[in-house]
Amino acid sequence: MHDTINTSATRMSNYLITNVLIINEGVRTPGHVAIHDQLITKIYPASAYPATTKDTEIIDGKGKWLIPGVIDDQVHFRDPGLTHKGDIYTESKAAVAGGVTSFMDMPNTIPQTTTNALLKEKIAIAEGKSLANFGFFIGATNKNLAELHAVDIHQTCGIKVFLGASTGNMLVDDPMALEGIFRIRKLPIAVHAEDEGVIKQNLEAFRKQFGDDIPMEYHPLIRSTEACYKSSSFAVELARRHRTHLHLIHLSTAKELSLLDPPGPVKDKLITTEVCVHHLWFDDQDYTDKGSLIKWNPSIKTAEDKEALIQALIDDRIDIVATDHAPHTLEEKDNIYTKAPSGAPMIQHSLPVMLEFHHKNIIPVEKIVEKMCHTPADIFHLRNRGYIREGYYADLVLIDPEDPWTVNSHNILYKCGWSPLEETSLRSRITHTFVNGNLVFDNGIFDESVKGLSLEFDR
Repeated sequence: MHDTINTSATRMSNYLITNVLIINEGVRTPGHVAIHDQLITKIYPASAYPATTKDTEIIDGKGKWLIPGVIDDQVHFRDPGLTHKGDIYTESKAAVAGGVTSFMDMPNTIPQTTTNALLKEKIAIAEGKSLANFGFFIGATNKNLAELHAVDIHQTCGIKVFLGASTGNMLVDDPMALEGIFRIRKLPIAVHAEDEGVIKQNLEAFRKQFGDDIPMEYHPLIRSTEACYKSSSFAVELARRHRTHLHLIHLSTAKELSLLDPPGPVKDKLITTEVCVHHLWFDDQDYTDKGSLIKWNPSIKTAEDKEALIQALIDDRIDIVATDHAPHTLEEKDNIYTKAPSGAPMIQHSLPVMLEFHHKNIIPVEKIVEKMCHTPADIFHLRNRGYIREGYYADLVLIDPEDPWTVNSHNILYKCGWSPLEETSLRSRITHTFVNGNLVFDNGIFDESVKGLSLEFDR
């Protein structure tokens, strides 16, 4: 169960986290971390126990890990216009319970966020109710090039381009518009890459066989490897020709890995990439049990694809782990194939799920922190976030690595009330989440008195 505290008088602005294992920048260091107001003020080695004042709240981190707050660069919080599925308040609350302190929200809402005026309105909504820090993408259309040129590069995550139709139908398919969009070099261009022609052809072939009630396990054959590769190839060609920073989101196939820049620092990459937790966790054999609950775009594909994505994450061909958090109601999901929407909620569980890979000796915890905390800050040039450093915002997460729990209807915080991970047992638990130095989540209790901040981008 989770409780809420609404008065700031119950929370202090000075904290000292003691006796903790700090996992940051590729190393594990025992120590203590001091927080004052919004910032990390001092990082002490374990041997140098700091003096405290009477207004300092001490949190004993013995046996726990301390990492920077997770930065999720792809979410759909459904606000405005689709708030029966989720909204910025409910989904940011789930986020901080899962150790996510900053999110970047996509533009396929109602209205679609395709103008600077609508972008400002969305920021205002978040300022009033987001428990986490927030940033927003502006959406590209076939006709809004002037709006994209006018965007504030210090307040906007990037430009989102749908090369395949998905929830919200923001398909950009005008070749001249795409050329103009990719000439804009001042912002990353995040692309949903699935070829619409291939998808339509595949869908019609299965409709002839099954009608609209296509078995869910055919989803990865409809939204196929070919559809992904053809579209990703096109986006990469545009980016290389115009020397534009392309960010390929929710990579789902082994074949697309051939398109990527070689492993190396993200500052040297023209093409950066993201993989989502569900493409690392599930494979096409799971459609039998999960059905529409794991219907995402792009689709979950084969076990071989999953293993290739995990390896590419480990060897630094893939740069970020995100969620594509996209809630729908169970009533919406409980439909035949052609009517069941794609997307599912994941943000509360993304970090605990990724820590399972550590416990299975597949992905080191240092690599998980790199891909979920450090690299998103680097790719998007976030100001003073993503690392445990003195002078940086105190976005911090305490983890008990050995406190098993099971995902169930009683501990799910998503507004839609369900998760494709229900009845999954997880070994690690998030115990505390700080957002800008505020202890927002403390063992199931929330302090909602202080809201998150709008992310700033140093570009």
